Amino acid sequence: MVGCNSENATANAEENAKPTKKATTKIRLAMTWSITMPILSDTVKHYAKVVNELSGGSIVIEIFPAGKLVPALGVFDAASSGQIDAFHSAPYYWEGKNTAFNLFSGIPFGMIDSEQNAWYLYGEGMELWREIAAKYNLYPMLGGATSIQMSGWYKKEMNSLKDFEGLRIRMVGVAGQVLSKLGAATKSTPGGEIVPNLERGVLDAAEWVSPAFDQKLDIHKVAPYYYTPWQEAGSITEFVFNKQKWESYSKEVQAILEVASREAHMQMTAMGSFYNAKALETLKKEGAKVRTFPPEVIEGFKKTLAVVLEEESAKNADFKKVLESYQKFQKEQATWTQDSLGAYLAIR
Repeated sequence: MVGCNSENATANAEENAKPTKKATTKIRLAMTWSITMPILSDTVKHYAKVVNELSGGSIVIEIFPAGKLVPALGVFDAASSGQIDAFHSAPYYWEGKNTAFNLFSGIPFGMIDSEQNAWYLYGEGMELWREIAAKYNLYPMLGGATSIQMSGWYKKEMNSLKDFEGLRIRMVGVAGQVLSKLGAATKSTPGGEIVPNLERGVLDAAEWVSPAFDQKLDIHKVAPYYYTPWQEAGSITEFVFNKQKWESYSKEVQAILEVASREAHMQMTAMGSFYNAKALETLKKEGAKVRTFPPEVIEGFKKTLAVVLEEESAKNADFKKVLESYQKFQKEQATWTQDSLGAYLAIR
C-alpha cells in the first residue's frame, strides 16, 4: 500500500538512517500471507525495517512469504521445531493445537481493540498467551491489530439461522465453532485460496478481514453480500518466535524486537483504518451490498456462543482459564466503554 503519510515518514527515515553496525543477528521469519497481501505483509515489512533501524543495522529479518519455506499454515510447527526462527500469523489459526489460542484473537461480541490491548498490556492477556505458547516452544508478541472485522461475503442474503445449515464458509476461531454448531461446514482457507474456492463452489461464503484487506482479493465479485460485524471486534495478528531462539538473544535484541512489535501493532491499526474507509466506498461502487443480520440471527449467534464457550471450557482447562480472564476484563471495561465511546458514537 502507498500514499499513507506515516509510511512516507517511515520511508524518509529509512533513507536518512545509515546502519552503523554489521548484521550480527539474522532472523528467518515466515508469513501466513503472500508478499503482496495488503496491510498484513506491509506490517511485517515495516517491522523488519524498524528492527533494523533501531539496531543500527545489526539485526536483519529475512521475510519469507507463504509457501516459500513452509506452507501458509505450517509456520507454527516450523517455528516450534526450530526450522524457522519466527513467523507472522494469527492466533486462532492454531485452534487445532489448543483451542485456547482462539481466545487471543478475541471472541464474538467480545472486546474492542482498545479493551483488548489493555488486557494484553495491563491485564493477564500477554502472560496467559506466553504461558500456553511455551508448551509448544514458542514466544508470542503483538503483531498488529486488524481492529473490528466485517463478518464476511455471501453469495446470497442470510435471512434466518436455517440459511446457515449446510453453508460452506471460510470462518475461523470461536465464530467458526458457533457456525459449525448451527450446521455450517466451516473451513480455515488461506486468504489466497478464498476466491478460487468460491468460484469453484467449494465455498458458499467467506470471512477474511475488512474492506481494505478484502478488496485486494476481489471477493465481492463472486460473493456480493457483505455482512456487518459480530464475530471479531478486536482481532490481532502475531509475531511469534521459537522460544529457545528467543532466549538465546541478548536483552538488547529482545528489547528491540519487543518495542518494534508494539510499534508495528499500532501501525497496522492506523493503516487499516485509513484504507478501510476508502475501500468500503469503492467496494460499494463496484457492487458490494452491505447487509446486517436480522435480530433473530444475532440472538441465535449469542445463544450458540454461550453453549460453545461452556462446552469448550469443560474440555480444555487452558481455554477455561483464558476465557475467565478475558470475560472478567471485558466486564470491568464495559461501563467505561459504553459511557464514553458508546455515548459519543450515539451523538456524533
